[in-house]
Amino acid sequence: MSSVLVESTLSDDERRTKLYQGDLFVYAPRPATREFVEFSRALIREAFGSLDPETAQYHMPVEEYAALLAELKPRFIHHPTCKELLPAILAEHGADPAKTYFDVPRLRTSTSDDYLTSGIAYAFHPHRDTWYSAPFCQLNWWMPIFDIVPENGLAFHPRYFSQGVKNGSRDYDYYEWNAKSRADAAKHIKSDTRKQPKPEEEVEIFPQTRVVAPSGGMLIFSAAQLHSSVPNDSGRTRFSMDFRTVHFDDVVNHVGAPNVDSECTGTTMRDYLRGTDLARIPEDICLSYDTAPPREDAVLVFSQASSA
Repeated sequence: MSSVLVESTLSDDERRTKLYQGDLFVYAPRPATREFVEFSRALIREAFGSLDPETAQYHMPVEEYAALLAELKPRFIHHPTCKELLPAILAEHGADPAKTYFDVPRLRTSTSDDYLTSGIAYAFHPHRDTWYSAPFCQLNWWMPIFDIVPENGLAFHPRYFSQGVKNGSRDYDYYEWNAKSRADAAKHIKSDTRKQPKPEEEVEIFPQTRVVAPSGGMLIFSAAQLHSSVPNDSGRTRFSMDFRTVHFDDVVNHVGAPNVDSECTGTTMRDYLRGTDLARIPEDICLSYDTAPPREDAVLVFSQASSA
């Protein structure tokens, strides 16, 4: 059973070891996370205008809501302020920005009562990020933008950290996803037909662990953790931010959580940016995470231009 460590004083090296063993870490809001919350709320409120973002779903046609998110989320992802604040968040949580590489942050939304659960607001079934070509040294950093409740957060299924689940990751190619599927999220409103790794056997959802942190509180967990979106019946849309990190020493030495069931192709290793200067991980190291040399036409790093 995984442990939940609250306000741990372990060093980053010690924390990563615990995370690779399935533990969860939770931290109270700190100056940089509070600043990120205020920045994020300003962008969100600007997009929704006079509507309360947490209840706007009750006042907008779902197609209009999806279109709004399709404009808001890329603007958030690529905003230069994000790349300025994330290294500060890493540093205040004890990570070394010179050795820690992060990917761009995602703004996530989970609407209430099945209003919009596909495409741009995908409601994730039980999954591991490692099914989607994440390396086993990847750590996920997750933070609420507005306060959440147990009914609209994340659920972890820790019994499966060391127990495999039959799943469709064998058919998932990250480079193909970059080329053909990633840019189409906003088109999927009523249902999501994009092929994604899912469990192919029944997963026992309970017992589960739900961590409820205040806005600006940080949750860190391994990419190998089986987790899912809690079916939101809270009456309010959940807004959260997450980003992923890898530590250079662990990347070079192929250190990380155990692989119990992932069979995907490709790697997200080229997505990460160094905390000090936004440099990418050297290509020869990235290639060591490919099970086979990428094809010449493979889209190794996603961009809107590559999907056009």
